[in-house]
Amino acid sequence: MAKSEVWFETPPFRDDYQLVMVDSDYVQDQVRPRQFLHINQAECILCEGCVDICPWKCIHYLSLDAIDEAYDVDHPMDSSDNLGFFVVDEYECTRCQLCIDRCPTNVISIGKFEGSVTDTALNAGLIDQAPWDLDTGARDFKNGYTYGMRW
Repeated sequence: MAKSEVWFETPPFRDDYQLVMVDSDYVQDQVRPRQFLHINQAECILCEGCVDICPWKCIHYLSLDAIDEAYDVDHPMDSSDNLGFFVVDEYECTRCQLCIDRCPTNVISIGKFEGSVTDTALNAGLIDQAPWDLDTGARDFKNGYTYGMRW
């Protein structure tokens, strides 16, 4: 390996995932994250551009074999349309939104949980509009990233 090349060790990945319905009270009580990354897998073309562009390597596309059991939800292997699933490490994600701009089908979005600081400010009349309402999500030739640089 040349001196100028950088080698990043891949972190170990768990392979014993279990799908479970999570109680909404549990999610709302969590401090982090207040925004979450949502990937609409029904419309995804599996180009894995989001996986490639993520600077923190927090988006992973895994095989369905990684799921041992599924509780209170349909098992993804029951449908032949499902080839895999996305896992987002919410603690490593910095919400840089590179994946959103990289996605050619615009199926990735940033969402929020109810009870956020912005909801409190809206209810108190301190702000007129939530910041995410200003961004329509529409992308054109002016939006995009090339190797992590805005152009």
